[in-house]
Amino acid sequence: MSDLLTAATGNTVRSYRLESTNHDGAFHGKIVAPKKFEAGVDAGFAFADLLFGLDLGNIPHFGYAYPQWRGHLEDIYLRPDLSTEVEWSQGVHSLIGDFWLKTGEPVGICPRNLVRKTVDRLAGLGYTATIAVEIEMTLFEESIHEARAKGYRDLTPLGGTAGTALNLSRSSDWVDYMTAVQHRLDEIGIEWEAWSDEDAPGQSELNLVPGSPISVCDAWARARQVLREVAFEQGHTVTFMAKPTAGYGQASHINLSLRRDGVNAFFAEDGPSETMRHAIGGLLQTMPGNTSIALPQITSYRRLVDLSGPPTTISWGISNKTTSVRAVCGHPKYSRLEYRLPGADANLYLAVAGVLAGVIAGLERRIEPPEPVTDMAWCLPPGLGIERIPDTMSKAADALEADPLLREILGEEFVDYWVGSRRWEWMQFHTGGGDPFAELSEWESTRYFEFP
Repeated sequence: MSDLLTAATGNTVRSYRLESTNHDGAFHGKIVAPKKFEAGVDAGFAFADLLFGLDLGNIPHFGYAYPQWRGHLEDIYLRPDLSTEVEWSQGVHSLIGDFWLKTGEPVGICPRNLVRKTVDRLAGLGYTATIAVEIEMTLFEESIHEARAKGYRDLTPLGGTAGTALNLSRSSDWVDYMTAVQHRLDEIGIEWEAWSDEDAPGQSELNLVPGSPISVCDAWARARQVLREVAFEQGHTVTFMAKPTAGYGQASHINLSLRRDGVNAFFAEDGPSETMRHAIGGLLQTMPGNTSIALPQITSYRRLVDLSGPPTTISWGISNKTTSVRAVCGHPKYSRLEYRLPGADANLYLAVAGVLAGVIAGLERRIEPPEPVTDMAWCLPPGLGIERIPDTMSKAADALEADPLLREILGEEFVDYWVGSRRWEWMQFHTGGGDPFAELSEWESTRYFEFP
């Protein structure tokens, strides 16, 4: 195989990088020699099951029932998807893969497997999904070593301290960084649509080209790695924390459309189609439970402040960006839904699996949504029948544990595992020095700035 690649690229393949994300969205993998790769490409490469059992502080989760295959440091096997192969750098080829058990069954909590599971179920209903994602990040002038020395606090925003959105007057260091990212994405074949300044000082947004759910999630994982590597090379720092400072937070909005028989199933001349209505109904009904997946960390919930950008209510509206689900209607090509809940710290594979599960639930059960919100969905008075999004990790975990739709579609194994891991994270925060009353505690900066 390496001989063929040498002939095709003109370069000797010196190593293969195997890539995946764990549950928290951290980019994991290993580097293998060409002969090792050729020997294991079909059977897969062994990883200890602890890959899905360590928290972001490198401590094993305890306090909940493990799946049968986990807990004894048994091997699980990453099978590379050959269609994802790219030449990451000279002589280094990288591939993204999925995790499988030695029995030949997919690991049920593997993020990429969960996306495939929901995509396949959607296909069984006759639909294919197209998604797009907005990656938000905050850039700082300091190097990663300087940021670590400062405890990731009181850092200098790259590009200046002005906080106006879409500002083209940022200093050249910000432009140089984003241009280098653009060139790097082009080199490895990650298609992007746009990048821009965002609301907070140092904050930027990168929009990836729409595509199939798995391919976009793969591009997301690699694009974030590119953003990190370019920052390291230029002596800067980037973070995907949901709220890296006491100012604005960061999101990861997911845009979704469905096609059936080659036609946009969300389009109707007079507004949302029946398919779109049912998809909205399912998304809203599963939103309390999906909040745990879309807002995975302690800091995620600090974003949920009225008038600050993120949605705070379980609501939808037509072209209404204050709601949690925005419907874009009236165009045969561009009719779509924007799911505005996920933070920048969400694992996109899991967030997309949760979104598709909500859509599937709505389509299969023909769930009708409530009336759309036509006014601002923030600061709504009580008595309107519009619930607020769960605003703590514990509330969201309880909602997911009790959601029969997400349990049935995503699987008991994943739901029990995820709920257990979030309760563990809550306990670590409250027993490890976290301050629930601070705008942003030092514990959170230390734990979340570099990972996920």
